[in-house]
Amino acid sequence: MNPFNFLLVKTIPLLPRKLVRVFANKYIAGDNINDAVKTVRDLNSSKVMATIDVLGESIKDRGEAAKSKNESLEVLETIVKEKLDGNLSVKLTMLGLAMDYDMCRGLFSEILDSAKEKNIFVRIDMEDSAVTDITIRMYEEMRKKYENIGLVLQAYMRRTESDVIRLTREKSNFRLCKGIYVEPEEIAYKGKQEIRDNYLKLLRLMIEKNAYVGIATHDDFLTNGAREIVKEYGLTNDKFEFQMLLGVREKLRGQIVDAGYRMRVYVPFGLRWYEYSIRRFKENPNVAGQVFKSIFN
Repeated sequence: MNPFNFLLVKTIPLLPRKLVRVFANKYIAGDNINDAVKTVRDLNSSKVMATIDVLGESIKDRGEAAKSKNESLEVLETIVKEKLDGNLSVKLTMLGLAMDYDMCRGLFSEILDSAKEKNIFVRIDMEDSAVTDITIRMYEEMRKKYENIGLVLQAYMRRTESDVIRLTREKSNFRLCKGIYVEPEEIAYKGKQEIRDNYLKLLRLMIEKNAYVGIATHDDFLTNGAREIVKEYGLTNDKFEFQMLLGVREKLRGQIVDAGYRMRVYVPFGLRWYEYSIRRFKENPNVAGQVFKSIFN
């Protein structure tokens, strides 16, 4: 770990909330849906697609879960109304997944019904290992009814290869990322290069299984490796896309777009920005370092 990034992460929670917001503003659109609209429009004008995420997770109150469902429905309505080139990302624990599976399924079905009617794609974000099995269970259950649905899989998890093999028995759509949650070594790779190697191995497997892949990374090694792989397999642009976080490595993002590849940026917004920011910085100190550098660049 870069010592500067480690020190930065240790310091951020001690800073005044307003100063933390300076860091957060680099990769969070703002507090409300209007902020997200502005951000997505700016991205679209640069030939970049978006996926919009309402901040929050691990909800344990039924009323809050229902409110989160309504917020996602508002995003879907706004995408249509504002004619945005974007889709929706959802964390199922915002809908009470860890509290009541059946309740979550009901709320998520309402979101998927609306998205299907509007022809908008919905991505299920993957969270920590405590909910991996039930998240995949929900995806498999909903995929039987809805085609406009995809799942995030994490390259650092040792189980992911077997998950890909099982989930690609039918048509699948994945976002492949390294993974940011702190997990024990028994279930997750820890070495930087072994995670990279597994990422590219999984990408090959997904392509061979005819899955659509959102190649989500800010790592030069992985973006270069992915570009070589898609060329090797002769993939056309409708079979994959690159994905990045808002505000992180924008120069690399532009280079990928200029090279003719499709790019989608993850656009989070909402009042829960502080908790999200602190957690993401702690779990991925490199992001904190990249954001810090981008502020001064």
